[in-house]
Parts: sequence; structure tokens; C-alpha cells
Amino acid sequence: MQKIFITGISTEVGKTIVSAIFTEALQADYWKPVQAGDLDNTDTDKVKSLISNDKSKFHPSSYELKSAMSPHAAADIEGIRIDRFHITEPDTDNNLVIEGSGGILVPLNEEDTMFDIIMPDYKVVVVSRNYLGSINHSLLTINWLLHKGYEVAVIFSGKENKYTEDIILQKTGVSLIGRVDEEKEFTKEVIKKYAEKFQDILTTL
Repeated sequence: MQKIFITGISTEVGKTIVSAIFTEALQADYWKPVQAGDLDNTDTDKVKSLISNDKSKFHPSSYELKSAMSPHAAADIEGIRIDRFHITEPDTDNNLVIEGSGGILVPLNEEDTMFDIIMPDYKVVVVSRNYLGSINHSLLTINWLLHKGYEVAVIFSGKENKYTEDIILQKTGVSLIGRVDEEKEFTKEVIKKYAEKFQDILTTL
């Protein structure tokens, strides 16, 4: 049974789309531990709408916060404090895809970050997207995780930039899952296409 934690080098880099692809490819369960903002159309709702198989289950977030901002700030606005020990992994016999919020050092409270809920048995996939500064963000994220002893793979999203991608792979030595291209729209059919493309490599992570 696989547990894959999906993080990104920043916000809006494609974590939710990658999560949907992985969930479909592995017919896995999906869990977003902390949802901040957009409670009428959460990331869980988005992934659920893109899945074709009938095996995946969608587990409730441990925290659902109204404001679309860092979890520690969104929680403070609502007068609560996120307790990482109340972020409890769902009980399942199925593969599990876990989607983080933002990057690995996004704060949950004054002490803990998203990194603190990545369990030792999780394999971590970093979603990297090219923009000015993305090399630095990618290297910092990947090398932090490697330094902490995690198995890490990278997947690129968006338009290809060979210079950026080559140097990230060269300097980290992590395995490459592949690329999710720019698409006019991400539909169930598009997600399924990528799921079939990545299925073999995901089963060997």
C-alpha cells in the first residue's frame, strides 16, 4: 500500500491536478489534511469531480478554514489554533494520496509547519512549475526533504523549460515522474489520459 504526499514549490503550481491524476492512476483514496479557503469548492471537491474510477474514497479534511491564506493565519482569524496531533491520517486499506497546502514550510501554527505532518512512511512528490525563481524554490524544497531522509520524486507542470528542469534534476538527483502539460481544460478524460501515462512509474515509487 502506497502513501504519497504531494507538495509544491509554491502555490498554484498544479498540486490538485497532480493529486487527481495520482488518485485516478492508483485508484487511491484522497485526503487534504488542511483546506484553507474556497469551502464551496474545496480541493477535495475538485479532485472528486475529475475521478472516473469507483474505488477511490474522499476523506474529510481535519481542518476546513474560510480564508484563502496560510493555515496559521486563517485559523487565527477564526479564533482557533491548528493542532497537528488532531490531523489524523484516515484509516484505509487502499493507497492514499495526500495533498499538502502550499509548500512544506507553510506554517500551521507558531511552531509547526506542513512538513511536520509528513509521516516517515510517506513518499513525497514535489510539483515544480517554471517561473522566475522556481529553480531556487525547487532546490530548497527538494534538498530539505532529502536532508530529512524522505524518498522524493519530482513532477513538472506547465510549459517545458529544459534549462530549468535539467538543472533541478542534475543538482538533486531525484527521479522524474514526468510532466503535466498546459491543457485547455482538465476534464475526467484528460486526467484519465495522464493517469494511464504515469500508472507504471507510480506503482514503482
